[in-house]
Amino acid sequence: MTVTCLIVAAGSGERFGGDIPKQYLDLGGMPILRRSVLAFLHHPLINAVHVVFNPKHEKLYQAAVGDLPLPPPTIGGITRQDSVRLGLEALASQQGPRHVLIHDAARPLIDANTITDVCKALETHAGAIAAKPLVDTLKKADGATIAATIDRTHLWQAHTPQGFQFNALYQAHQKAKGQNLTDDAAVAEAAGLPVALIPSNPDNMKITNPDDLGRAARLLGQPLDDIRTGFGFDVHRLIPGNLITLCGVEIPHNQTLEGHSDADVALHAVCDAIFGALGDGDIGIHFPNTDPQWRGKASGHFVHYAVGKVRERGGVIAHVDVTLLCERPKISAHRQAMLAKLAELLDVTPDRVALKATTTERMGFTGREEGIAAQAVATVRLPVVR
Repeated sequence: MTVTCLIVAAGSGERFGGDIPKQYLDLGGMPILRRSVLAFLHHPLINAVHVVFNPKHEKLYQAAVGDLPLPPPTIGGITRQDSVRLGLEALASQQGPRHVLIHDAARPLIDANTITDVCKALETHAGAIAAKPLVDTLKKADGATIAATIDRTHLWQAHTPQGFQFNALYQAHQKAKGQNLTDDAAVAEAAGLPVALIPSNPDNMKITNPDDLGRAARLLGQPLDDIRTGFGFDVHRLIPGNLITLCGVEIPHNQTLEGHSDADVALHAVCDAIFGALGDGDIGIHFPNTDPQWRGKASGHFVHYAVGKVRERGGVIAHVDVTLLCERPKISAHRQAMLAKLAELLDVTPDRVALKATTTERMGFTGREEGIAAQAVATVRLPVVR
């Protein structure tokens, strides 16, 4: 199942007001667009993330997400519908994916479980959208007076992401060109496509006005007082080769590490430390070495998944400390690159990672250069469940 997420961020935010479009405003120390992008970029079911933007906002875009592994953004259109269509056309020119999710950049609190549920629904449906059943009584107004009460039975509030089989949505958008439909489910409905309703997280709000921004900030400000510590340890055998991958950095060497994936012993220890802090098994449970899809896989993928697990719980990674045990290669010349890569993979600031290396004074299997060991300690902060 290949799934690409198309994030629509081409709006000017006129309803919100202000000099900066809302998708580039700060929310809890991070631009709104970045929060939305990272939610999908770190999700294990999403293969790629593409952004549709307004080129007038190039500097804001680069400041928000320019350091993330994204393809060049697609230039959007006058309306949201135009922007989505242009994004789909850009994907189609690159042999589009099997499935596509459309997400509004202004919904930065989207959670991993909702993304998962929409993706899985596409296994059996042509389309599926995150949505919330209406629970408040609805009133139709005549000026400032009530004209009627609307029956809320069977009424849902549409959220994003909205997922579809790519070819079906692409063709539906081509047919709907020139209309002004407010979401992609409406485009699909106009083409006769059935669309499933998937319950959305109530916090998956769209930021439309300054009050919404304040509410989102309060939601993010939930106390993270459940502090967890996890310990990870891993070992890989050394065999003849020409490079070793440690902390995601390739180091020239006359040996390599043997393993099912890229055998990055440091990142494997980091994953186990995070899983340990969450009480969620170990790397072998999540990525068994009997599964051929992980053969040769870069271990950064496993770290992204582990970080996503923390975010699913509404938590953050506070600190990660890694120690390597080996005689060679010498780490000092590569230490800064390894620290930078660790911080990038964990999506934390560099001051929240530590890396040390030591030898075993030529004793044991590491001393005989038969293998390399790594240990890691991860500190994770989670919301208190009361």
